[in-house]
Amino acid sequence: MQRQAGLQGMIRVSLPDGVLEPFSYDHDKSILLTDWYHKSTYEQATGLASLPFSWVGEPQSILIHGRGRFNCSIPSIDPTLCNATNPQCTPYSMTVVSGKTYRLRIGSLTALSALSFEIEGHNMTVVEADGHYVEPFVVKNLFIYSGETYSVLIKADQDPTRNYWASTKVVSRNNTTPNGLGIFNYYPNHPRRYPPTVPPPGPRWDDVTPRMAQSVAIKSHKDFIHAPPLTSDRVIVMLNTQNRVNGYVRWSVNNVSFNMPHTPYLIALKHNLLHTFEQTSPPDNYDHKNYDIFNIAPNVNATTSNSIYRLKFNTTVDIILQNANTMNLNNSETHPWHLHGHDFWVMGYGNGKFNQSIDPKNYNFVNPIMKNTIPVHPYGWTALRFRADNPGVWAFHCHIESHFFMGMGVVFEEGIEKVGKLPTSIMGCGESKRFLRP
Repeated sequence: MQRQAGLQGMIRVSLPDGVLEPFSYDHDKSILLTDWYHKSTYEQATGLASLPFSWVGEPQSILIHGRGRFNCSIPSIDPTLCNATNPQCTPYSMTVVSGKTYRLRIGSLTALSALSFEIEGHNMTVVEADGHYVEPFVVKNLFIYSGETYSVLIKADQDPTRNYWASTKVVSRNNTTPNGLGIFNYYPNHPRRYPPTVPPPGPRWDDVTPRMAQSVAIKSHKDFIHAPPLTSDRVIVMLNTQNRVNGYVRWSVNNVSFNMPHTPYLIALKHNLLHTFEQTSPPDNYDHKNYDIFNIAPNVNATTSNSIYRLKFNTTVDIILQNANTMNLNNSETHPWHLHGHDFWVMGYGNGKFNQSIDPKNYNFVNPIMKNTIPVHPYGWTALRFRADNPGVWAFHCHIESHFFMGMGVVFEEGIEKVGKLPTSIMGCGESKRFLRP
């Protein structure tokens, strides 16, 4: 949960000289979206791992490039903690020149929140997602989930005598967090001059249809299609559920809640310390015929494990992420799943329960986008395909900080024999202490 404590940032990867992108723009800006909690990560982690369970709750603010707002007049808030005249409290302002086109590289590093992002009165054209070019499409609101990055093009084509609101709103959760606000500043207006309008309210938090529509609309640019393998060697269906383990609230995959071992997997595998984690492979499926994804499970108890999936090197793997009801009535959450070490093809989305004999026939083999983070929508499924071609040990997990902390993740191993000698500088945890050479 270090990201929640502020260990975060954005790296921009430039193109080699002479390589052109399939779109043009006049200026290039980055915008990082985050949520902000007043409690420390330590307090939150303690609550998540305690009996009785204490949920982290909704964030106090949504930040646009590190700037946000908070109501200092709420009862029980220490008034000395608020200083509204501090220049750090002014909204983020992005200055633009009328008639120019801007590329906005937007990244979400929220700890919990799914967001919509919009700039009042302006359309945005989506052109890139997670480093891959997209067949362009126009949106008013960009839905973005934790761990995702997008590039959008926006033209400063509105009345230049005033400024406009940039607004980001929490979606997919019934929340109390005020919308994050910034200023889209038309030069030469003052960058802190508030727009004369009420900020846009944003989409309804519980309207899944436009969010699913955006997910489905993201296809590879016609000139940058990486064709996926036509068949897979292994299919792993992952049911995402909320459970209890010995009374503690956890998240699970196929009824197994993930625990991290003390000795890092890479070191344990290379130095044959296999006793440091469980050797039984996690399940590749769940009882999909009998499990009712739309209701609370009759038995919500699960088990914990630190075992890993061993993948044959260079094979093609399908992952089906299946969403279900939580332990609360009529509730299914959005989970952004993130894979380390790979990009994957997004083969398809669907509502309800994945049908293993019918749904694969509708996969997109023509122009699927490649990504590294993907949402699983409420009561829905997402199918992805990747090549196990990167030697190492890789996490695959929900990018919501508290959900991964509570067990919503798995680990893949592939081609470990191709990994070279490990440097002693990475030793020191668990049984790797004895390999440490200070």
